Amino acid sequence: MLLNIKAKFLLSAGVIASAAAVWHLLCIWGGTSWFIFARAPIQIIESSQQGTFLAPLGSIAIAGLMFACTAFALSAIGLVRNIVLTRTALIAIATLCIIRSLIIIPALIRADTWNIIASSVWLYVGVCFLVGAITFHNLKPNTNS
Repeated sequence: MLLNIKAKFLLSAGVIASAAAVWHLLCIWGGTSWFIFARAPIQIIESSQQGTFLAPLGSIAIAGLMFACTAFALSAIGLVRNIVLTRTALIAIATLCIIRSLIIIPALIRADTWNIIASSVWLYVGVCFLVGAITFHNLKPNTNS
């Protein structure tokens, strides 16, 4: 199957979302130091240190959401079966990724390299999902509202 440039952007966003999901799952295996490196919230780091279920369950939940993003991306470009509400999901995902990317604004004051890189990646992913939503809407305007 040949993919047009818009589908390739959406595919790249799905791949990034999957990679981030795998990273979240690897943090469970890697332990506290991995959560610290990933800049996890303090509650997650403390959970990992104490061996409670918040850190692994939170990581699994976030990974599940990111894998769902990948599934919607793949559905929109026709690589997997059509998922109900794909266009709506693409718009919601794009919006959340772009909002997530805005964390860069306070990070610029501290010049926190991690947040600058993460925000840039999520801005790219958000724009890719937005392009995908627009393309999906133009290709299938009467389905998956």
